Order: sequence, then C-alpha cells, then structure tokens
Amino acid sequence: MKKAYKTEILLDDKQTQIVNQTIGVCRYVYNLYLSTAQEHYEKTGKHLSGYNFSKWLNNVHTIHRDLWIKDVSSKAVKQSIMNGDRAFKNFFKGLAKFPQFKSKKIRDVKAYFPKNNKTDLTIERHRIKIPTIGWVRLKEYGYIPTELDASSCTVSKKAGRYFISVLGEIEQKNEHTINSHDGIGIDLGIKEFATCSHNKTFLNINKGQNVRKLEKSLKRQQKKLSRSYEQNKNRKRGEICYKNRQKQLLVVQKLHVRLANIRKEYIRFVVRQLVKTKPTYIAIENLYIKGMMKNRHLSKAISHQLFYNFREWLLKKCIQHNIELRLVDRWYLSSKLCSSCGTKKTQLSLSERLFKCDSCQLEMDRDFNACINIKFATNYTILT
Repeated sequence: MKKAYKTEILLDDKQTQIVNQTIGVCRYVYNLYLSTAQEHYEKTGKHLSGYNFSKWLNNVHTIHRDLWIKDVSSKAVKQSIMNGDRAFKNFFKGLAKFPQFKSKKIRDVKAYFPKNNKTDLTIERHRIKIPTIGWVRLKEYGYIPTELDASSCTVSKKAGRYFISVLGEIEQKNEHTINSHDGIGIDLGIKEFATCSHNKTFLNINKGQNVRKLEKSLKRQQKKLSRSYEQNKNRKRGEICYKNRQKQLLVVQKLHVRLANIRKEYIRFVVRQLVKTKPTYIAIENLYIKGMMKNRHLSKAISHQLFYNFREWLLKKCIQHNIELRLVDRWYLSSKLCSSCGTKKTQLSLSERLFKCDSCQLEMDRDFNACINIKFATNYTILT
C-alpha cells in the first residue's frame, strides 16, 4: 500500500538556498510552460504536450537564454512541466478550471525529488537523505517509518517553514473493527459544526476565543500590510521599505497558516470521536456548497467550516475502520420532516431553531430532528 508522510524539516543556510532556488526555478518553468502552451494553441489549435516542451526547453531555450535553469535538479523541473501538462488535460476534460500562473505570494510551489540511487531517501529516526540536498534533519522524530520503501519526495515552503512529503510502499495492516452501534446521522451546520443522532454535538470552532483572537490579530496585521503598500508603492525594489513589507507579509502568512491548522485539526478531532463509537454506518448530507456560498451574508462562515475536508477525511477513516459512509440525497427534506410521524412542515425559516410538528405535536431542536431523519434516510449512495 502506498502512503505519504508529511512533516516539517530543519535546513541549514546552504540547504535553504538550494531549496529556494529549486522552488523558484520550478515556478518560473511552470509559468513559462503555461504561456508557451497558450501561444502554441492560439497559432496551431493543438495542445503542446509537456514532453515536447521539455525537449524545446533543454535543446533550444536553455542554450541561448536562462542558463540558470540547469543549476537545479532536472527531475524537479521536469515534474513541474508535467504538472502543467496535467492541468491543461484536466481543463480540456472539464475536470478543472483553466490553469493559472503561480505567484510567490499566493500559490504554493513544490519541488519534486525522485529516488535515483539506492542511498537516496534513506530514512533514519531523526533525518532523511534528499537527492541533491543531502541529509536533512526532521523536526518530528520517528514520524516517518524507517522501514518505509520511499520512491519519491516533495519539498514545499509555506509561511517561512519547510515541509517534506515522502511517498512509499508500506505493509497494509488489516483492521477488523467490530461495529456495535447501529448507525449515526450527522447534520452539519453553521451554528453548531455537527449535530449527531447519538446525542453528541460538536461546537463551531470558529466561535472559540482562540480563533477570534487570531482573526482579530490577522485583521490588524493585514491593515498594517496594506498601509505599507500604499506608503511605499513608488519606492524602488531592494530598499529597506521593501524588506519590511516582506517581513510583514510573512507575519500575515503565519497567521493564515495557524488558523488553517486549527480548523483542520478540529475536523480530525471530530472524525476521531465519531469513529471511536464504532457505528455500523455514518450518514451525512450531500451539501450544495457552491450554492450556499452565493449567500454573501453566510459565505465566509460556510468557507471556514471546511465541510468538504470533513467529508474527505471521514471517508478515509470509514474505509480504514470498515464503516459504511452513506451520502444522503441533496434534496432530501431532513429539516422539514418530523422524525416521529414523518409529516412534512410546509414553512420553516432559518430563524426557527425549534421544530414543532403540527400533526403529533413533537417539539425538539431542529438540527437534532434533521440528524435523525438523515440517519433513517432511504435515498442514499454509499461512498467508497
């Protein structure tokens, strides 16, 4: 079974220079391929493959100009070209949007290093040997198994920190989980992150004191960064003010990463708590996130909940623990149906937090009523 392990690495000055140079060249080559492929398509009406571009880059372009491209790993440059080729093919198939150019500030660029020799990607408890870089110390000791048969690795940079993702073969451990609970229905929302049918409610992490303090600090630091751009927009690049802007940009990036890590870790915590109950199945709604984001009053709150990431991580853990994951139909009236008698409520506004059935006079929280309906829904698909 192939598995990837991602952790932070500690680099010295020379290794930092090599990684930054490799990432910068990969970003430049990726953007060069996108612009060249667009021009080629406008002239000929045909797509320029990554292999043809790689031949032109090595045999024509780097001979007359941009000789510094050959100063870094050729495999990393080749992989960045193939990433652009895959992005165009996905666009032609309708699987993704049109490829965008990568910038230093917004989009993360990664450097790919395959295993060339037997000694490459040798893993020890506290370090790993990366091709063309050498031995690199791991920040988290023992996280990457030493018996992992690594085939490639990817080095990335985010908010001034460097990470490595190692891909390799490892023996699959078959976990035979004895599921004792009958099933769980989950209603995702904004007021509460998740309301479960087994009387378990997970609060919205974005309403916590820690997240609100970080968001307030982020807002203040973003204003400071914006003022520095306005005050120094006519200055030349390389002056002291430009370096101060780069420092302030790094402060903003670190706050963004910290908030993202808090939200992702909370999602994993919720999934762990659900899997620990050992249910036979877990039922969730197929939410229309794209349509929900059109509401300008709720779009920010919805995006911070990371519903898609929750679904993907829950699917991974359900497969690992032999739990059936049911995806209930998007148009199922989970909130308007009475969980006791099944009577449909014609009108139910978002402000009504208490569900009252006109037929059997049942009164309960609307989210808890919805999660019970999701649990016993019959129109669903099983995710695998």
